[in-house]
Amino acid sequence: MHTQVVIIGAGPAGLLLSHLLANDGVDAVIVESRSRAYVEKRIRAGILESSSVELLESAGVGERLRKEGMEHRGIYLQWPGHRHKFDFVDLVGRGVWVYGQTEVTKDLGAARDADGQVTFYGASDVALHDVDSENPYVTFVDESGTGDRIDSQVIAGCDGFHGPSRASIDDATVMEREYPFAWLGVLADVAPSTDELIYAWHPDGFAMHSMRSHDVSRFYLQVDPGEDIGEWSDDRIWSELRKRLAHDDWDLQIGDITEKSVLPMRSFVCTPMRQGRLFLAGDSAHIVPPTGAKGLNLAIADVGLLAAALGSYLKTGSTELIDAYSDTALRRVWRCTHFSWWMTTTLHQHGDAFDDQLQLSQLRLLASSKAAAKGLAENYAGLPIGY
Repeated sequence: MHTQVVIIGAGPAGLLLSHLLANDGVDAVIVESRSRAYVEKRIRAGILESSSVELLESAGVGERLRKEGMEHRGIYLQWPGHRHKFDFVDLVGRGVWVYGQTEVTKDLGAARDADGQVTFYGASDVALHDVDSENPYVTFVDESGTGDRIDSQVIAGCDGFHGPSRASIDDATVMEREYPFAWLGVLADVAPSTDELIYAWHPDGFAMHSMRSHDVSRFYLQVDPGEDIGEWSDDRIWSELRKRLAHDDWDLQIGDITEKSVLPMRSFVCTPMRQGRLFLAGDSAHIVPPTGAKGLNLAIADVGLLAAALGSYLKTGSTELIDAYSDTALRRVWRCTHFSWWMTTTLHQHGDAFDDQLQLSQLRLLASSKAAAKGLAENYAGLPIGY
């Protein structure tokens, strides 16, 4: 098979890239190691920046998002005895949307079906070849057990942290930060007890109240990285959430817990994000802790840049945008990595009384200084794609 672009990975990054390329008249084939059912059921991020929503809308896949998504003006930051609302729209003129990554993936998959584009799900032994040449290609074994080869002009690695693409960057520099805590994540069939997300600093550990829809809520508790999920009964989870999120006359509503898992916290950046005709996007190149809600948005921003760069190169032969892609993408990656680190270290317990007081001082400053609050709002609501 021959195509212009082979995309490794059918998550939101790969699917959005294929759709943007198709809109620009560029052919692409996707190779994905998981089944479609698995990809479309993965529970991941749920916060979209305004620039992410705008890009999805401009690509023609924002209709259901606007109908079913939940637009939010800001967040609450909380510590014992205090809950302060930050209205991002008032502060910087833009808010965020709650719309799960699973829903974005479904919307993009449906759009790809409508375009009649080719996707190989359930591929194994995926390998990249000759990425430094003008004719890179990908080999894999399809679901039927048949060996396949796709020749192309470009390969886009959108295959996440564990995919094969990053290993093909010979001179990659990898920088990581492991955090000494994790999140116990909970999905529950209960309407949200809040109009905006709550980020709570507490002496016993961070807690968060988020949501997935008008009927489903998402919660997080700071735990140790090696925490045994079997030790957390539903009653224990609700008790701990009520304690850490407690505030004045407000009450947390409870419901049936349908999913719970432990999520390790880490930061990871690979540079450069390109070698020859191979370009990385999304989690294959970088991972941030979820505290700042940047993971999915970074992937979308990468793809927005990459689609424009590949379209220019494949249609006109200009290398200006593809040559600038890695440096341009990494500027935003590092800004969002810093913001995610800052949110994480400000809100999580480190077991040190000195750090406790520094964190509380930072929270009080954010609640009392419009300049400090504006900085929070600008970063959380999102920087422009191409920043």
